[in-house]
Amino acid sequence: MLYETPKDWLGARHKRVALFGMSGLGKTRLSAMLREEAEWFHYSVDFRIGTRYMGEHIVDNFKHEAMRNPYLRRLLLTDSIYIASNISFHNLEPLSAYLGKPGNPDLGGIPFEEYLHRQRQHRDAEIAATRDALLFIRKANEIYGYDNFVCDTSGSLCEIVDPEADDQTMATLTSALLPVWIRGTEAHLDLLARRFDRAPKPMYYSEPFLLELWERYLAEQGEKPDEVDPDEFIRHGYRALLDHRLPRYQAIADRWGVTVDAMEAGSVRDPEDFDELIAAAIARRNEG
Repeated sequence: MLYETPKDWLGARHKRVALFGMSGLGKTRLSAMLREEAEWFHYSVDFRIGTRYMGEHIVDNFKHEAMRNPYLRRLLLTDSIYIASNISFHNLEPLSAYLGKPGNPDLGGIPFEEYLHRQRQHRDAEIAATRDALLFIRKANEIYGYDNFVCDTSGSLCEIVDPEADDQTMATLTSALLPVWIRGTEAHLDLLARRFDRAPKPMYYSEPFLLELWERYLAEQGEKPDEVDPDEFIRHGYRALLDHRLPRYQAIADRWGVTVDAMEAGSVRDPEDFDELIAAAIARRNEG
């Protein structure tokens, strides 16, 4: 690890961490706090995915939908309107909307093969965007003078790396950053599941997991692919996805990083609290 002891961390001239874990447990909140209150450079993997690597796909999809409307079609063909994605650190809806949900087109679904195609695009984009963290560490320091750097990873980091192998993406990431897993309790996971049930959103799945989940759902429901309610399928898969990801997050933390509980992360109110949080996590790792 970059910081072998709490003293190494607290005394480091350059503090660099990669926060990972399920979306909704505090990665972006902590990153934004460090950016706003302590002049850390905040690198968002999801934002990079949605701008650098999938921005054109997202906008082309907007245009495809606009071309269905005769009024907008005429304006587009005469270059009278401009369509763009207004993605931000706190609003990733353009990326989610592009990923979509498989199922009945009358309910907003897309054909499963197209859904799978977009999932593969996301995988390639996330691998590239995660590795780009090192590029932005250099840019942040050389151009803007930032000493400290926080990488706000995607919740699907554990899907694009192999925690049990000499994974190249993790090797790249850990060469310059300390991975920090924000681990939720069962209560946190239940809260995430309830929140998701109210507003199911598109997710990225590893392809083997997705294919198994889809085939099992079709068999259990006795439905054809174009009969599936997209929201019901996404809801069905969310808790299974949580259970699938947890051991993978654990393996990443055990091999390459440290772990903090979501309750601990939620109590962090300023950069000094964050420093103490990471120092305590390093001490726990060393003790056991």
